[in-house]
Order: sequence, then C-alpha cells, then structure tokens
Amino acid sequence: MMGQQDGQKELFSYQVDLDKRVRADHPLRAIAAQIDFSFVRPEVAQFYGKKGNTSIDPVIILKMIFLLFFDDIASERELMAIIAERLDYLWFLGYGLNDEIPNHSVLSKARRRWGPEVFESFFVRTVMQCVEAGLVDGKKIHVDASLVDANASKDSVLKSSPELIAAVKKAYGAQESKLEDTSTPESYQSVNDRLVSTTDPDAAAVRKGGQPSRPRYHHHRVIDDANAVITAVETTPGSIAENRKLMDLVEQHGQNTQQAAKIVVADHKYGTAENYVACQLRGIQTHLGDVLGKQQDHYDGIFPDTAFAYQAQDNTYRCPASQVMKPRRLHPQKRTWEYHLPKGVCARCELRAQCTRSKTGRTIHRHEHQSLLEQARAQAHSRAALMSRRRRQIIVELSFADATNNHGFKRARWRRLWRQQIQDWLIAGIQNIRILLSRSVLKKAAAAQVLPLPQEGAAVCLILKLLAMLLQPLRFQQR
Repeated sequence: MMGQQDGQKELFSYQVDLDKRVRADHPLRAIAAQIDFSFVRPEVAQFYGKKGNTSIDPVIILKMIFLLFFDDIASERELMAIIAERLDYLWFLGYGLNDEIPNHSVLSKARRRWGPEVFESFFVRTVMQCVEAGLVDGKKIHVDASLVDANASKDSVLKSSPELIAAVKKAYGAQESKLEDTSTPESYQSVNDRLVSTTDPDAAAVRKGGQPSRPRYHHHRVIDDANAVITAVETTPGSIAENRKLMDLVEQHGQNTQQAAKIVVADHKYGTAENYVACQLRGIQTHLGDVLGKQQDHYDGIFPDTAFAYQAQDNTYRCPASQVMKPRRLHPQKRTWEYHLPKGVCARCELRAQCTRSKTGRTIHRHEHQSLLEQARAQAHSRAALMSRRRRQIIVELSFADATNNHGFKRARWRRLWRQQIQDWLIAGIQNIRILLSRSVLKKAAAAQVLPLPQEGAAVCLILKLLAMLLQPLRFQQR
C-alpha cells in the first residue's frame, strides 16, 4: 500500500536527540573527540570582566570560526543562518533545537578582543598533536610561499609621491615592509613607496604571473616531509620576498615541533648565498634550487667565475690572462669581497672580449664564507637534492591546492595583516586536523584486518596503503 507523509506540524516534540541524528562516522564527531577547543577559555579569560552581561562561551565562538573555514562557508552571516538548519552543526556546538543562535557580530568582536595570539596557539596545538601521533618526522622540511589576494580591489590603490603615501600609511597605522625583507634592490625605490590601498593599507601591490598588480599578502609555510603536516606559518605583505623568510620559518618549525630540521627543500628562489651559508652554519643540508642556475645567460660568451683561480696563500685571484686580482672592498649587505685589476689592465688585455662587457673591467666576488657556500651548492646539485625537489612539487602543490579548493585560501576574508594571520593559522590548523583524522581512519582500518594475505597480496596491499597515506589528507570529506 502506498504511504503518504502527513505534513502536519507537531505541536510538541520531546524525543529529539541530536546525538542520534548525527551519524557515527561524521567528521565532526571525530573532531570533537580528538580536538580540545576548551584551551581557549583560560587564554582569553583576561579579556572578560567579572560583572555585567554573560558572554557567549569562547569555546562555541572558536568552534563557529572553525566551521567557517572547515566547510568554506561564504560569510559569517551565512554561517549563523545555516547553523539552525544543520543538526550536525547544532550537535557540534552543543546547541539544542530551540536555542537562540547569536548574531554574526559576536565573531568579529571576539577576534578584535582576543587578538591573533589565540589562533596561533590553536595552530601550534594541532602541530603538537600531529607530533604526538607520530605524523611528524621533523628532519626534512619543504618551504614555499603563495600570494593571497587581499580583500581590496586594485581600484582602491592610491598612487602619489612617497612623502604623501608615507603620511597615509602612518594615518592608517599600516604595516611597513622592511627594505631588507623585500625583493627591491637598495639602489632602487620600492614601487610600494608610491602606492597604498585605502581599503587595506597593510597589503602590498604585487603582480602575479601575467595578472595586473593588485593588493596581496604573502603566505609562507613549512610542510613536513613525512605526512605533509604544516609545521610553521608566517604571513607578510606581498612585497616581502620569499627567500627572506627561510631561516625564520626553519626556526619556527623547531619551536613548534621541538625537532631541529636536518634537510631543507625549496625552489631556486630560496637558493641565495645568504640562505646557503645560514643553513650550513646551523648544520642543515641545503636541498635548495640554485638561483645562479637562472642567471647563466649572464655568462654567455665570456669566461665564467670558475675560470678564475683562487690563490689562498695570498688571498688573490689569477685571471685567464695570468693577471693577479686583489681584494678591494667587502660589500656590507652581500658579505662578499670584490676582487679587481688596476685601471687600464683589462683595457689592454687581448682576452678582454672573452672576459667582460664592462667598460671598467672584470670583477670577481667571493663570499666571506666561500667554503660553506661551495659546500651548500654541492648539496643543492646532488641527486638527493634533485629527488627532494621533485617530491616537493607534489607535497607543496597538493597542500596549497587543498587549502584553496576546500578552505578558501586564495582570497582574504577580512582586512589588515593581523586578521590575515588569523585566517592563515586557521586554515593550516584545519589541514593538520584533517591529516590527523585521516591517519586515525587508516589505523582503524589496518586494525580491522585479521585475515592473513598471500605473499603477493600483502605486497600489493602495502603499495596501496602507501598511496593512500599520501592522498588521504586531500580526499577526506567534511560531510
């Protein structure tokens, strides 16, 4: 007999149990069981008085902000609108069917009151949980950065004289980019000295590929080699060069994991002399790409630096024409000695056309830690480094793609640098949580296998497990 649903609204309902309405394998159940959000209460207690109106529980506020990025909900207004419609959200937050959902302004007020430190603590705690679960090796790390579009259009960029722009930035309290951290040579004026976004003055106007210049932030992150756990994160204006943050990230990785990195993997943008030497001084192997590999055209048709023989006994170089080049000065920033020949020697040389295009003659630069630099470059050009950089392309690109596709990584939700830092810490923390949960699922699945496999079947199963461990973090579904 065909049934027909009675659409009559029930006057009373006493038997609605949200715990029974949320399926046993729901991701939010695993998150509630393994992630402790209650740490936020003692951390923010100082921001609340002992008298007056009772606030929303900080744990609920943090969980709401977590859901905003976990399911990549478009806005805080939409989040509050759908909480009452979703039983899993109500269960996760500890609300009942008839409880009043707070206004969306509660979240922005909490962020302003708490500051970014609470969210940094949330991220660090996810790293430590992954360490305790044995998901972080800590010895081999991958470093990279990605540009994030600020919540401001290119039409908001004001262009004027450096003096006026400096006054505008001061009025807005904008985050200034230090010259030594930017990619702008010291002999040139930074383009952002003449530009400022009136919507988000902390964001720097930066080009990306063939796209026009617009306000952007730079997201820097460290990814552990073992299971792609994100162990360090830093957010800067878009004008900050990637290579300037390498050692800061390595240090942060050590603090967050309590494990010192032994191998650092990155692309050629990080392969500067400063980074090479800094890594060697700390006993870190440099599997970095070499920035000089992108500058070989500079030596087409002329003698490379390797054609000049260094003579350690008197600290000089002998050029291909057997002339002795003596040190002239030490560059204060690059920390390199400059070697040259007396005026007129290069001009009379028969090999001049093969040696230099400069009117003043050929110069050679030698780093004050040249032996460490050569050792680092040898590591960078080794087969092991090449394999590491190939693996890096998979690990790093998958991590950024996952953040973009599932958590709205490529577009800033809010304005100003400190809010962008909050967004980056939350997204990185959520990605770590998903990795943590996916490994728990794999462990349960492995424990459930009680039947022995044939020798051939065991080998195939092992291969499938290894592939699953690499791909599982990106296939874990929120629903």
